[in-house]
Amino acid sequence: MDRTSPLGAFLKARRARLSPDDVGLPRYGDRRRVPGLRREEVALLAGVSAGYYTRLEQGQQANASPEVLDALARALRLSPAERDHLHDLSPTTGHRTRPATSGGAEKVSADLRTLLTTMAAHVPALVVGRRNDVLACNRTGHALLAAHLDFAAPEAPGTRPNLSRLVFLDAPTRALYRDWPAKARAVVGNLRS
Repeated sequence: MDRTSPLGAFLKARRARLSPDDVGLPRYGDRRRVPGLRREEVALLAGVSAGYYTRLEQGQQANASPEVLDALARALRLSPAERDHLHDLSPTTGHRTRPATSGGAEKVSADLRTLLTTMAAHVPALVVGRRNDVLACNRTGHALLAAHLDFAAPEAPGTRPNLSRLVFLDAPTRALYRDWPAKARAVVGNLRS
């Protein structure tokens, strides 16, 4: 009985794309019953047991960790989009971690900057990066949250205010919150997630 899951079908299709030569494995003859890599070869490359990988591909194992999925993505030479899709197919996506990107400093697009400047004067707005750095803000957002800081500070990665640091280390920001301990717990929870 074949209960191949979408995750298993994806792994099988990506496994079929690769040959042993592509990943530096010996062929051991020309007779291969499957196109591409064997399950055992993928398991070896990913550092998991052959039985575990087989159960995963056959839909009998549903709880692959994000680390195992990342190892499989490396073994199968997946592109970043394919890696994301692999994580999306896994039922454990709620616990997913992504590899750190080395794309350098985060930037705000020109369109988003235009949107910030054209927003109504009574609408405070901030653009926050993946690590809670303020990447840009409009005048009202600056006045509300950090009027005591330089308005141009978000322009340079080295001087960008960080919302988490401000909550803990900046007295004027701390004074903004009526129930600061609750805000501090929320920030810690956000950092953990």
